[in-house]
Amino acid sequence: MLVDRTRENAAAETLAILRPKSTLPVAVLRFCAQQPLGAFGAAVLIFAVVVAVLAPMLAPHSPTAIEVAEKFTPPFGKQILGTDELGRDVLSRLIFGARISMSVSLLSVGIAISAGTLIGIFSAYSGGKTDLAIQRLVDTMMAFPAIIMALALMAALGASQTNVIVALVVILLPGAVRVVRSQVLSIKEQDYTLAARAIGAGSTRIMLRHILPNVMATYIVLSTITLGYAIVVEASLSFLGVGIPPDIASWGGMLNLGATTYIDVSPWLSVFPGITIAVIVFSVNLLGDSLRDVLDPRLRGR
Repeated sequence: MLVDRTRENAAAETLAILRPKSTLPVAVLRFCAQQPLGAFGAAVLIFAVVVAVLAPMLAPHSPTAIEVAEKFTPPFGKQILGTDELGRDVLSRLIFGARISMSVSLLSVGIAISAGTLIGIFSAYSGGKTDLAIQRLVDTMMAFPAIIMALALMAALGASQTNVIVALVVILLPGAVRVVRSQVLSIKEQDYTLAARAIGAGSTRIMLRHILPNVMATYIVLSTITLGYAIVVEASLSFLGVGIPPDIASWGGMLNLGATTYIDVSPWLSVFPGITIAVIVFSVNLLGDSLRDVLDPRLRGR
């Protein structure tokens, strides 16, 4: 009874943030008032997800419909954002490209950060040779530049959406393990963890019931900050021609085509995808920074 009360007191601050007593609308309004830039980032991210989900309903044309007679139509004419070298509507391809970027980035970040959190907790709590072996493997993975490792994986696996997710998980996992491990090293020495161990609580129970709730704030912040990076890497792989296959509409593929082949003829082919990527990534970073300020007790009073 005393152990449970001690644990609950130690985790009360984090749990109060994640599950506030106020209603959800009140909590959202408070966040918008305290962090207007973060609210803007969240609104842009939600808008991008909605566009991705409703792409077939929102796109004015099919992203693969070819109209050679309409090729290189400038923006703000018959097509709002113009057409490409095959007469395909740029706006429709941007809308369907959101499906690729959002699905790939959300899935890869969700898998990588979740797995990294569990591995980081296990590594820090186990200690000894187990922790040493896991961290040396993490060091080996982090020694390679992320984009180089992603290119190597794509060259070995082939270009496809599933393989892009696999490559992103591999390059995002080590950083998540390292961040979570550093926090768990201090959490496992707290009184409530030591008390639970003293009365005979199993390692699995301690890690899942006593340690995991205390790293959830880090998990949320790490996920949002990493999301923008995942979008950039996915677009970079498609830009280099090793990510999403060229026949599928993706922001990176559109940027590659416009910037390398038709920049003199139709610069809008690269301008609009570039602006879209920049706005989404900037908004996600704003949201991540705001969540860090709200959830991190060391920064909340600033």
